Amino acid sequence: MSPTSPVRCAARTLLLAAALAASLAGLPAGLSGPARAQALPPAPEPPPIQSDEARLLPVLASRGMVSSQDALATRVGVEILRKGGNAVDAAVAVGFALAVTLPRAGNLGGGGFMMVHRAGARETGGETGKETGKETGKETGKETIAIDYRETAPAAATADMFLNPQGEPDRAASTRSGKAVGVPGTVRGLAEAHRRYGSGKFTLAELIAPAERLARDGIPIESGLADSLPRAAGLLGHWPSSRAVFFQGDHVLPRGAILRQTDLADTLKAIAEQGPDAFYEGPIAQKIAAAVQGAGGIMTTADLAAYRPEIRTPVRGRYRGYEIVSMPPPSSGGVHLIEILNILEGYDLAGMGAGSAGALHMLAEAMKPAYADRATWLGDPARTEVPVAGLTAKPYAAALREKIDPDRAKTAAEVSAGNPLPHESDQTTHFSVVDDQGNAVSNTYTLNFSYGIGLVAEGTGVLLNNEMDDFSAKTGARNAYGLVGGEANAVAPGARPLSSMTPTFVFRDGKLFLVTGSPGGSRIITTVLQVIVNVLDFRMNLAQAVAAPRLHHQWQPDVLMAEEGISPDTLALLRAKGHNVKVGATSGSANSVMAEDGLLAGASDPRQRGTLAEGP
Repeated sequence: MSPTSPVRCAARTLLLAAALAASLAGLPAGLSGPARAQALPPAPEPPPIQSDEARLLPVLASRGMVSSQDALATRVGVEILRKGGNAVDAAVAVGFALAVTLPRAGNLGGGGFMMVHRAGARETGGETGKETGKETGKETGKETIAIDYRETAPAAATADMFLNPQGEPDRAASTRSGKAVGVPGTVRGLAEAHRRYGSGKFTLAELIAPAERLARDGIPIESGLADSLPRAAGLLGHWPSSRAVFFQGDHVLPRGAILRQTDLADTLKAIAEQGPDAFYEGPIAQKIAAAVQGAGGIMTTADLAAYRPEIRTPVRGRYRGYEIVSMPPPSSGGVHLIEILNILEGYDLAGMGAGSAGALHMLAEAMKPAYADRATWLGDPARTEVPVAGLTAKPYAAALREKIDPDRAKTAAEVSAGNPLPHESDQTTHFSVVDDQGNAVSNTYTLNFSYGIGLVAEGTGVLLNNEMDDFSAKTGARNAYGLVGGEANAVAPGARPLSSMTPTFVFRDGKLFLVTGSPGGSRIITTVLQVIVNVLDFRMNLAQAVAAPRLHHQWQPDVLMAEEGISPDTLALLRAKGHNVKVGATSGSANSVMAEDGLLAGASDPRQRGTLAEGP
């Protein structure tokens, strides 16, 4: 597709329609002048419910855009942009706010990955937390950084800690006990992003203030929160400290009630006043370690004090003339997103047509070898040699493409990990932010399962993750998402577990074009993949690209998972090609922003209730 394709024309028409709809709805239309932030306004009121028609149109703005899985958090970020903050300032505020408004995934007690694009800066990179200078040795006028604030294994972790006496994986231990809790990275990660890349107009305390206010004053239980709490009743109800926050008598707080999180507000206040050390050292750290150990875990205050985020060099690839920039290991997302796109580049997907059996077959067949490679090659780069250059090489993809039959689906048994070495030379949340200077953030973070292990650390309000399940308990065994793991992702002291999180930027002619990412566990990579393919190959506007039905294949189990909305005739054709198709649950929440001709298009994913894209 040429850069002067009908995407622009079609998107522009729909964007103008969305702008008109937004203005009629009384949404804010402009920015006040930049100013040093003083007291922030009261916590935003809950937004009105949008119609289905409105959710299928992108939102237009010219001075910034925030798209997240929760409307209250989105509007916290919009307010920061309105007051002159940059994309990083807004993203940090959104990250803390989501810990209050989306407790099943937004968090202080988990971790994640942030991609930062700085417009008009030098291009630099980093490895293992140390600056390494210019990535290309050239003045590029921009900088793209990957911040890894993934959880780490406690120092006492061992490779066999999740095996039962018979030597088989103990799923309860890796998902429901204190052993499942990895050392949280979110607080240091968000604070580091602010320290390095914030505008300087806001203190960390000013960015945390809206979250503290929301926690202390309370938020209404509606939309996604009202849906998720009843499903988590058994998980949360197991822990007295969690019941104290989320229950009213013998039942979870009902729709329409107010969720007040006073302990969490106090924790946020401490971080605001003392910085991230307040979370990792002192009374809060002691309470977190005590909660983990009381649940049978091994985390200590020393583990918390030792935690540091890492600044890494993004992975890069090209697809249809666009540059794809995404998260490197220990996330597998960027590597395998580029690997799949490289395979697909050899096919005329646009000629096959969006949603056609031919195009969907090629997508599924390209996914399988990438997930097989994931199981074999990916892990913490500090502990294993990850062949990133080989896995993302065009010749390697061409070799994989040669094995794909356009008329027949390969079974999982017929697909195995390749050899990239010769080529060497749903329960998460994602938000995207772009400011009026072209700076951008793509951030995905998580507790792993919805509400993590369900345990609120007594006296802190902090829900704890069960991220240790993302390690390979045993080579060849599946984790809770069905993903097969290898030795490269074994449990080890201080290691970071493999992830599928895929915060991603797409550039056209060196300029920011698309910011995207998604929650969804093992489906994250394929969700981001299909948003990109929908925009670049099928020329959809951003809202259409995000809303279109998705499919997913992760090699094992050998099932092609399809969302409702794909036509029965197409599903029948896929089955005729040999695919084991199962129609079921929705996939991801790809809250995204597209930049084009001075306009910003925002799309929040209609699969989740309560999402919102909005500009200042």
